[in-house]
Amino acid sequence: MADEGFTHPRLAAIYDPLDPDRSDLDAYHDLAERFCARRVLDIGCGTGVFALQLAERGIEVVGVDPARASVDVARAKPGADRVRWICGDATALPPLRVDLATMTANVAQQIVDPNAWRQTLQGAFEALRPGGRLVFETRDPARRAWETWNREVSHGVMEIPGVGAVETWLELTDVTGPLVTFRATYVFAADCQVLTSDSTLRFREREEVEADLTGQGYTVEEVRDAPDRPGKEFVFVALRPAPTGTANSRA
Repeated sequence: MADEGFTHPRLAAIYDPLDPDRSDLDAYHDLAERFCARRVLDIGCGTGVFALQLAERGIEVVGVDPARASVDVARAKPGADRVRWICGDATALPPLRVDLATMTANVAQQIVDPNAWRQTLQGAFEALRPGGRLVFETRDPARRAWETWNREVSHGVMEIPGVGAVETWLELTDVTGPLVTFRATYVFAADCQVLTSDSTLRFREREEVEADLTGQGYTVEEVRDAPDRPGKEFVFVALRPAPTGTANSRA
């Protein structure tokens, strides 16, 4: 299940204004260009920022996300008719043959159940053509990012056109092994409504992710640094190998 921050219509509507800096997507654009991707599956597309950027470049994009409110926001944006939107997840996709599958931002970490994680990796694998790649990021647990998830560090107020002032902050609520749970609070000044969204992320070690990928048939080509968070995240590039004796056809 997606978090309230993505499923509640009022929160989904302010997701983009609250996070306007999407320079984290630059690395994904660079990889799409490097791999000459013409068809892309954006898993956990959310409000469609990355999918729409790709579509503007003439790339055929399928965006999939379980949060209907977020997908509705994406579908209402200019150029949304260029993207095929699916409300669901990567475990039950229609037949696809894409060059690149992506999970940007926190998408990979939000899949906390081990079985759901393996099924997501398998779903992406089946959607990729032989020679296609899966790219995603995940935070390095050793950096303990959650230690700054508190009101003192995260508190802010933003004026959003058509909405008014929105006050936000984060509070860490639980750390149990690799699972980290936190609560985001939103206060709308216009009508004093207070909404919260509880989230749990799974912090996987690099070796665990590599084992999961190889277990689903991938070849781990590269583990890169995240340009926007140097030293804090792993960016995995995993290949769906072509069958033995077969060229990596793009047909």
